[in-house]
Amino acid sequence: MFQKIPPVTRALIIANVVMFLLQQMLGEAVLASLELWPLGPNGLDLFATGYEFQPWQLLTYGFMHGGFPHLLFNMLALYMFGSPLEYTWGDRRFLTYFLVCIAGAGLLQLVVAWWSMSQGGAPYPTVGASGGVFGLLLAYGMLFPNQRVMLLFPPIPMKARTLVIVYGAVELLLGFTGWQPGVAHFAHLGGMLFGWLLIRYWRGQPPFGKRPPPRPRIVR
Repeated sequence: MFQKIPPVTRALIIANVVMFLLQQMLGEAVLASLELWPLGPNGLDLFATGYEFQPWQLLTYGFMHGGFPHLLFNMLALYMFGSPLEYTWGDRRFLTYFLVCIAGAGLLQLVVAWWSMSQGGAPYPTVGASGGVFGLLLAYGMLFPNQRVMLLFPPIPMKARTLVIVYGAVELLLGFTGWQPGVAHFAHLGGMLFGWLLIRYWRGQPPFGKRPPPRPRIVR
């Protein structure tokens, strides 16, 4: 089955698994500079010695995970939704889309972490490919809206478009209520947002393109 996975999706899964193994062998402290840390009090400092934000973290954090279940569910979703999207778009466009979703999720998470720290919260790192996975989920729902998919918990079949709406609404609710702390819900939404914007850019749709002028109407 693994040989049937398209090359970029397979490479992304391997990269995430290898990075997870490195985390287990080397320890979190060694790879902490690859996690997504909030901006420091003085903004971006490329020569900071502590745990502060650095530009490369907008991509590297997406290949690290907080535990085996976190890795397992993200890689399962990457396989399920990434494979058909790569077959549809091709490897280059698919990889571009996934990385844009990872970076976009990271950008929104930086905003949320800055706000949290301004309210007295402690700085904390973010890891995981979930922002990219949620972007893939959104793309799958937009490209195959009527495709039936099965939830794992609970096992309920539904259309892909419905699944996107449900997951988006749940993430928005959990993000604003704080009912599930320790999860970067707004990063998930950031992945969906930037994925949606990129698809509309590729399609030449607003806010990146112009709608065709309306047809003239004859009033009698």
